[in-house]
Amino acid sequence: MSLHNFKGTTITGDTKDFADFEGRKVMIVNTASECGLTPQYAQLQELYENTGRANFEIIGFPCNDFGGQEPGPEQQVAQFCEKNFGVKFPMMAKISVKGANTHPIYQWLLEQSVKSGQHSEVKWNFHKFLVNEQGEFVKSVEPTTSPIDEEIVNWIHGK
Repeated sequence: MSLHNFKGTTITGDTKDFADFEGRKVMIVNTASECGLTPQYAQLQELYENTGRANFEIIGFPCNDFGGQEPGPEQQVAQFCEKNFGVKFPMMAKISVKGANTHPIYQWLLEQSVKSGQHSEVKWNFHKFLVNEQGEFVKSVEPTTSPIDEEIVNWIHGK
């Protein structure tokens, strides 16, 4: 099982086959519009603009699981991201990343994280998961770690 076995619904309601990301490193991040970490959208967009699509992708999953900080519908989320941060990276439909309704992608990410001795749960909004070109889990990254942290950027560029 790898990331490439999954499909998801985009923020506009289309189906996205994650096999399309084969051959690229991927950062998966749960997002929220009313969180103290929301300014990370700007850093995510900066990272997206400064890396080639042939090598790297960011996938955002809006989530209302932490403090009700993503209360609006998908259309409102999309407008917020575009207006305030110029977000161009793929955004998916709102999902749950914890509890009984945890999205299958996040179930898989957390299973892989535990197997690697890392996080057993999504800690908060903007928790990041890194996946390699083969769709294999690499690392769970703290929500407070900047998306443009040197360790992440070096990983993207194979340093």
